[in-house]
Amino acid sequence: MELKWLKTFLLAAKYENFRKAADELFVSQPTVTVHIQLLEKELGCKLFKRDGRQIMLTEVGRSYIVHAQKLLFLYEDGIAEVNRIQQGYQTKLTLAVSPEIASSILPALIRSYLNLYPTIDLDIQVVESIDIPELIIRGEADIGLSRQQFQMKGLSCIPLQKDQVKLIVPHDGFDPETGPPLEVDDLFQNKRLIVHSHPEYWEDLLPLIKSVYPHIKTMFVSQVHVTKRFIEEGLGISFLPISIVQRELLEGRLLEVETPDFPKISAQSYALTKYESDEINRFIHYISQYRI
Repeated sequence: MELKWLKTFLLAAKYENFRKAADELFVSQPTVTVHIQLLEKELGCKLFKRDGRQIMLTEVGRSYIVHAQKLLFLYEDGIAEVNRIQQGYQTKLTLAVSPEIASSILPALIRSYLNLYPTIDLDIQVVESIDIPELIIRGEADIGLSRQQFQMKGLSCIPLQKDQVKLIVPHDGFDPETGPPLEVDDLFQNKRLIVHSHPEYWEDLLPLIKSVYPHIKTMFVSQVHVTKRFIEEGLGISFLPISIVQRELLEGRLLEVETPDFPKISAQSYALTKYESDEINRFIHYISQYRI
């Protein structure tokens, strides 16, 4: 059995059309027909049936799709493993990271970690927090990093350091030393409050704010990097973890405002894993030393 037969079969099965499969493979339609015939001869069964000029998968053909996909995956995974070893990598680690953590100081931490351990092949998938547990359980990622806590069978949810949450506002154009002070009341009365980029603390915080400022206008934004951009453009204010806006604060693009009338708020980050290994434990130990 040749791998090109499997690739041809999967495309022909996808379209149930030999011509479209040929176009995508940059081969002639007779070549597709030959590949399918050779595969059918190898398997000893018909994978397609004809109804006039239309082709359709047989029941056996439909059931064989998943096996053909697995065979191709194993081949491609083996090639990737050989390439990884040739590049000098010794171990591989795949992270599933929520957007709010990916946009924090994580890139700097990853750079420092790779400097310490240069033989690690590190892959990073940025996905919504709600999708991270499924990737871990399916084995598509080794570690998940999220600001949401999950309690699921077969999944370990390890608390990392807490991060202070502060009121973040656009820069007012004045020098911090000589400019007029920013009044919290004025901000809440004249700016929109951008909410829900971190549901865990907004559930308690928003009702508290509304009890003090019942007429405050809000704007729902689910992505923290969008929230930061909106604040920079003067579209509103928000409560955000300091680690997420650290660079913008240092560069003077955003300002932090104290809110003494509100209780102190923190955001908790979590590492999610399905199993343990030396590499997984080492990375979690490293990342747990920082607020992300």
